[in-house]
Amino acid sequence: MAHHAPRPPSYRSTQVARLTAAPRPRWSRFTTVIAALAGAAVVLTGGATAVHAEPSVAEIERQIDQDWNRLEPIIEQHNATRQDLAAKRRQADALAKRIEPLQLQVDLAMNQITGLAAEAYKGENLSAVNALLGSRSPAELVDQLELLDRFAQRQQRDVRAVKELRDKLAAEKAPLDEMVAQLTRTEAQLAAKKKQINAEIDRLQKLRLKVYGNGGGGPLRPAPCPAGYPGGPAGTAVKFACAQIGKPYVWGADGPNSYDCSGLMLAAWAKAGVSLPHNARQQRQVTARVSRADLRAGDLVFYYADLHHVGMYVGGGWVVHASQAGVPIKMKRVDDGPINSYGRPG
Repeated sequence: MAHHAPRPPSYRSTQVARLTAAPRPRWSRFTTVIAALAGAAVVLTGGATAVHAEPSVAEIERQIDQDWNRLEPIIEQHNATRQDLAAKRRQADALAKRIEPLQLQVDLAMNQITGLAAEAYKGENLSAVNALLGSRSPAELVDQLELLDRFAQRQQRDVRAVKELRDKLAAEKAPLDEMVAQLTRTEAQLAAKKKQINAEIDRLQKLRLKVYGNGGGGPLRPAPCPAGYPGGPAGTAVKFACAQIGKPYVWGADGPNSYDCSGLMLAAWAKAGVSLPHNARQQRQVTARVSRADLRAGDLVFYYADLHHVGMYVGGGWVVHASQAGVPIKMKRVDDGPINSYGRPG
């Protein structure tokens, strides 16, 4: 029997195979960030299986910035949720204080009913009825019957009062029960989301540190900028300032293509909705004083006795600043220069 060599696939069959192959998932969704970062880490390790060149710092920063823009709205939603939880707890506490005296009234009324029931069980009320019915005088009998009726009415009022108190208590307590249940569910969801977000941020930060640790940042960006990703207005300002690294210093400029020292601070915080004057000394006057121990990303660092220079703290002991003509915007150590004070915009 003759054997024939296998026929090479035709161009048409090859094209059909390509068209019918499952599409590769995109890395753009938040739910796939962890897996994608793991894949990116493999590329960065430079192992035997890596087929691409190590990405540049700029590429990694863009990649991380895209993921952070997906994470930050969730973080801000959690911040709003925590505020809402605190408000609901205050409402629940206030409602509990209103319910407490009602419960005491219910307990008191129930004790009274219990006492009447005990008397009836002992036969004391029955004996009183028999004594009334045994009265010889008709007038005396009518009087005693009226007394018995009033006694019965009093018992009915006590029972009705207890029922009304119970109904009022139930109406007051129902919203509290609903709020407590909602708080419990929200807290559980918040705890799960917070754990997931923290894991994502840790992975992103490790990826950044690896790239910078390999010396990929260059002389203008020798460390991650910012050191971490703070949320809120400070996060917006510090990320903008870091993005200006490499642009030229121009006296009196406040962007978008060039800056001087106070112009960079003005433009960065303007992105966060905070207005600053275009002067380092005046910026010091309009910002809240903070101590070195409380310094955080986005704060301003003022230098020299006459306050003629300012930079932005970006975390990790670094600042971003526009220093002088001929030198582009870059990072430097916070202690590289005589510090006057620290200020916090907003």
